[in-house]
Amino acid sequence: MDKKNGWVLTLDRIKYDDAFGLQKNLVDARSKNKIRDTFILLEHLPVFTANRKDTFKNILAPEEILAKEGIEVCKTDRGGDVTYHGPGQVVGYNIMDLKDQERDLHAYIRNMEQMIINTLGDFGITAGRDPNHPGVWVKNEKICAIGIAVKSGWITMHGFALNVNPNMQHYKMIIACGIADKGVTSMSAVLGRTVAVSELIEPLIENYEKIFNRQLTKITPEELSWS
Repeated sequence: MDKKNGWVLTLDRIKYDDAFGLQKNLVDARSKNKIRDTFILLEHLPVFTANRKDTFKNILAPEEILAKEGIEVCKTDRGGDVTYHGPGQVVGYNIMDLKDQERDLHAYIRNMEQMIINTLGDFGITAGRDPNHPGVWVKNEKICAIGIAVKSGWITMHGFALNVNPNMQHYKMIIACGIADKGVTSMSAVLGRTVAVSELIEPLIENYEKIFNRQLTKITPEELSWS
């Protein structure tokens, strides 16, 4: 099967709401076929995100502690429970039209999980799935959270957050993903060495192309246009 053409955009560390707004614009543009499927890789400034009042309750730290740590709290519209984003974590947002993929959300999530599993395998980390919880796991600890949304026209947004070398102390301030009986880990913790986010960019792009049957072209923010 011929590969479909897509774009990959790597950004500097940015605030969550800025990336959220960008995704909304891209979803609208993709639904009108003004842009190609677009895979975004970035880091966020420290932030806890959740989508409903009951999931915000899983933020355990008081506001004064969050302020001291420089952690924002933002509302989102992806699936899942509260999660953390911050420096040392590579976040992947995927703007993709699922109409030519049988509109299969379960297959889409499994593909995203497999992309992460394969990428971790490139670093010698054996990872897998938990049948009861989405995401990617190393034994009983989550190393990558996955949360998506699908908008009108079967266009995806949001994606994954892979822990490379984030501040793991920040996870103690939440019940991550609403799961109280399991842990959270990072690539650096598993490998016993510091891993840089920059080491993940090319492996993630390569595994994305294989799993989603895409040929990605790197673009800059200046080249990204939907006018």
